[in-house]
This record gives sequence, structure tokens and C-alpha cells, in this order.
Amino acid sequence: MRVSVIGGGLVDESTANLAREVGRRLAARDHVVVCGGLGGVMAAACEGASAAGGRSIGILPTTDRSDANDHVDTVIATGLGHARNPLVVMNGDAVIAVDGGSGTLSELGFAGVFDRPIAGLQTHDAPGVEPVETPAEAVDYVESAGQH
Repeated sequence: MRVSVIGGGLVDESTANLAREVGRRLAARDHVVVCGGLGGVMAAACEGASAAGGRSIGILPTTDRSDANDHVDTVIATGLGHARNPLVVMNGDAVIAVDGGSGTLSELGFAGVFDRPIAGLQTHDAPGVEPVETPAEAVDYVESAGQH
């Protein structure tokens, strides 16, 4: 399964650790991380996936593939700015949101439009978001909800 991991582009170390653990757990269960390809939660999730031998796809807002964080395996440059947000969500079978601001909120909206199951770790209280406390709970939730 592909899981879109969304969240803040600039985060503190505690939030980055959560995202790393999400990426690590997804990779350990043979899931592919899909993200926006830049820093913060995106880089941390890709780093965790890479450390566990997993794969990641980064869908960039820019036209330059070199803008991707160092842990993205497959880079897709769009040149669309924030208009690439629906592509990040659309290319996952489920979504895990970690932290995040307005961009993450827009992705949560698209996750609802595309009927993706959403686990939320310290993120927005939005329709369709299942609040979870740990990366393990987030992965368990998207796996179980994605099977329906």
C-alpha cells in the first residue's frame, strides 16, 4: 500500500522523531511513503523509511528535482506550488498527518474528497481525521481502514 505522510515543512525535533518513526514503521510493513518531498515531516518520514529499507515518493511543488530532501527515492517535480497538494494525497491509499499548518489542512480536505482513511498525530481536528497517539497506532489505523 502507498501511504501519504503529510505535515509541517518546519518542525521541532520531537515532531521529526514522530515522523521518522511513522516512516520506519510503514517501511517495515512494506508500504511506500508518499509525501511532498521537502523538509520537516516529509524529510523525516522519508528518512525513517529509508533507514528501514523502504521506499518513498516525493511530489515536489517546484520544477527542480534537486529540491527534494536527500531521502526521497522517486522525485516528481510538478511546478505547481501548493496546487500539487491533491497529487500527494491522491497517490496514497491512506494518509497519516503529523503536525502541520495550512498546507496540511488543505491536504486533509483533499483526503476527504478522495475518500482516503486519515490518521492524525498531533494535527488538525478535521472531519474524517482519526486521532491517534503513536506512530504504531497511526500505521495500524490506516492499514485496517484501507482494507475496507
